[in-house]
Amino acid sequence: MTGLDQIRESMTEYLRQAGLDALSAYPARQRTRTDAPAAAVSIRGFEGGPAGFRDYLGERYNAQQGRWEELYGRRMRITFGIDLYAGAEGGEALQKAFDTLAQALQQGGPAGLKPLELSAGEMAWDSAAGLLKYPAEAVCEAYLYAVADEGGAFLDFIVRGERTQ
Repeated sequence: MTGLDQIRESMTEYLRQAGLDALSAYPARQRTRTDAPAAAVSIRGFEGGPAGFRDYLGERYNAQQGRWEELYGRRMRITFGIDLYAGAEGGEALQKAFDTLAQALQQGGPAGLKPLELSAGEMAWDSAAGLLKYPAEAVCEAYLYAVADEGGAFLDFIVRGERTQ
């Protein structure tokens, strides 16, 4: 699983815990069909500058290993596609699902991601899916930082953000 896959899965799991039937937009397994509203989560955009991690943040002491480590990081903006789907009679249910989505993001979003914007398009029938679709996008901010060992090799990449409560 890549870093972006983990970020998408983090949003998907957060929305599940908030009460939405959320799935990754491109799961490895077959989805089961339901008339209840469901959210398909994807990543539509990613802005973060060069991937070279040249932005030096400083050092921290690793007490477990008894040495100093260098930190590098970048600020990122991630645009999630959170498209809501329901059966033909699901207009009201889709609106309630969007309200649940908005409330969940207003409460702070998943760990490491700070929601900045939420927008929605028009509800319309998606003939390819055979479902009513309510497209939505959420823009979140996060900080990706890496720890380098004494030789300069990156040890780990971690997503950090601010949560507003």
